[in-house]
Amino acid sequence: MACIVVGDTIPDGTVSYADEAHQILNVSVHSLAAAKQVILCGVPGAFTPTCRWVLKSHICCLFLFQFPSSLKHVPGFIEKAEELKSKGISEIIVISVNDPYVMRAWGKSYPENKHVKFLSDSSGAYVKTLGLELDVSDRGFGIRSQRFALLLDDLKVKVANVESDGQFKVSSAEDMLKAL
Repeated sequence: MACIVVGDTIPDGTVSYADEAHQILNVSVHSLAAAKQVILCGVPGAFTPTCRWVLKSHICCLFLFQFPSSLKHVPGFIEKAEELKSKGISEIIVISVNDPYVMRAWGKSYPENKHVKFLSDSSGAYVKTLGLELDVSDRGFGIRSQRFALLLDDLKVKVANVESDGQFKVSSAEDMLKAL
């Protein structure tokens, strides 16, 4: 599928999360975004550096330099959530190709977070539907999500900021604020 672009209606799909009782619950993307302004943010992996992971193994260090999610990308949305909401954003959703338990743990690692939802696209099916899958099999990580931030208004893409492989230049919370 071609990459989703401004003007498209996002396809429906199912993402999941682990609730307080550690039960896996599925939710429709359309049910989260219909009749609302929503930021849908995709990251290559939970706990990754522009996400937040610091490990000492060489392969993890290589991964750190390629995917900045935990140190900059997601914390920016948590930090700017109130400002985004004041500009009409109803939901801020982070999805990643990780299982729901990992996404729950990642969300819990930000005790200051009150507004950002961490949802799982465990098989990568939804990011593939968006045309935003990233194949990093050659680096040992399989299929992941490209780094992106979509501004949606009642399921229509108003802004589509998609990063080039390994970059973090256009999909930040600040970029979304400028678009609003």
